[in-house]
Amino acid sequence: MESEPLVPHEAPSSSPASNRVLLRLYTSHFLSTWNSRMFEFGAVVFLASIFPGTLLYASVYALVRSLFAVLFSSWLGSLVDRTDRLSAIRHSIIWQRIPVAVSCVCLGLLLRSPPGHLSRLLFIALVLLAGVEKLAATVNTVSVERDWAVVISETLLVSRKDLNASMRRIDLFCKLVAPVVVSLMDGLLSTKVAIWAVLGVNVTVVLVEYFAIAGVYHSVPQLDRSHERQAADDEEDEQQPLEEHLAQNIFAQYIRRTVAPWREYVGQSVFLASFALSLLYLTVLSFGPTMVTFLLHSGFSSLDVSAMRIGAVLTEISGTWMAPLLMDRIGPIRSGLWFLNWQFGTLAAAVAAFAFASDRPRLVAGCLITGVALSRLGLWGFDLSVQFLVQENIDPSSRARFSATEMALQSVFEMISFATTIFFADPDQFKYPVYISYGAIALAAVCFAAYVRRERGHLIHTSKCMGDSRL
Repeated sequence: MESEPLVPHEAPSSSPASNRVLLRLYTSHFLSTWNSRMFEFGAVVFLASIFPGTLLYASVYALVRSLFAVLFSSWLGSLVDRTDRLSAIRHSIIWQRIPVAVSCVCLGLLLRSPPGHLSRLLFIALVLLAGVEKLAATVNTVSVERDWAVVISETLLVSRKDLNASMRRIDLFCKLVAPVVVSLMDGLLSTKVAIWAVLGVNVTVVLVEYFAIAGVYHSVPQLDRSHERQAADDEEDEQQPLEEHLAQNIFAQYIRRTVAPWREYVGQSVFLASFALSLLYLTVLSFGPTMVTFLLHSGFSSLDVSAMRIGAVLTEISGTWMAPLLMDRIGPIRSGLWFLNWQFGTLAAAVAAFAFASDRPRLVAGCLITGVALSRLGLWGFDLSVQFLVQENIDPSSRARFSATEMALQSVFEMISFATTIFFADPDQFKYPVYISYGAIALAAVCFAAYVRRERGHLIHTSKCMGDSRL
């Protein structure tokens, strides 16, 4: 890989060398995302087959997975800021693939209906492995989407909005197709075949992903952060006497290091925007583990659910096309406001159906599926708007730490959403988590409105709404 020609900073984005770099970046991101999406959806379907008739196991699985992110994401973000970029991304690949492989073995054993004590041990192993995989996936996402993308866009002279949108499009394509593949294998063949197929794909492509991202690193010398790390080390050495005075023991030092990223996160100018995005993770109004389990319990097959996801993901992908266009037209702040309000509005009918037409399950299901599908345009448009604001306003030396802390906060809200379905484990009580989720969207809208008002002094400026302002 070191023998590949380096891409100079002045290289135009359309040059063959630049196109090779982008192809390798997209290849690595596609393989990482494809494997994650296959297992993310597959694990829920497999658990629903192994433990039918309850939301409990899928919710506990997802809650523990999020708990790992809450406890360790900020620390990992700080580590990524200090670590060689290639080393960090390679470790993330390895520690994503190993837990998935072992999890598939555990699921295969659970399918054989082992004795109760062994079944519990396998499930515990499964949720712990899910936590490790979640942490590795967090490192991969933070590194590639929030850090590498910025450096590469500046080096190759590629529009950062377009690069962000392309990366998100890959993610959503995998979110669309990978579950369909799993569902086809699970529905037409067997759950056992689907589990071993996920294992096979996970193991087969790891080297391609591993060397593709290495090719990107060696072709873009600006990704070498040795100079950044040396400057950070010098600054840390200057502060060491003060740190030794403040940290009288290991526990106090641990507390300080744990709290510091959160204090820094809250103090950033884009905190309210990031917090609003994080609140959207307190939701069951998505084709995630709990809603998928609810739909399976309601009589839909895994193929039916996959067909529903197709409509939702197609809407999400349209959001990745609309977001850059709207940001260019009215700026990321206004576009974020518009996308978030769209999400809030399109889900109103679904929430109303649960409240006033609970005796008509087909109407409720139709409103839920339609509302969730339409809302995804707003969700991912808002996500890309906030992502651009974060990239623009956070210093490169703390970019991974901020993003990892943001993802930890997102995991906190994910845990709360899973806790609601553990508390209301009966699928007939699913309406209560729905109400809580809609309330979180409303609170997110209030938080982002407060951010917009603080940044611009007003929420709506009708004379410029479709003008050339980029604020």
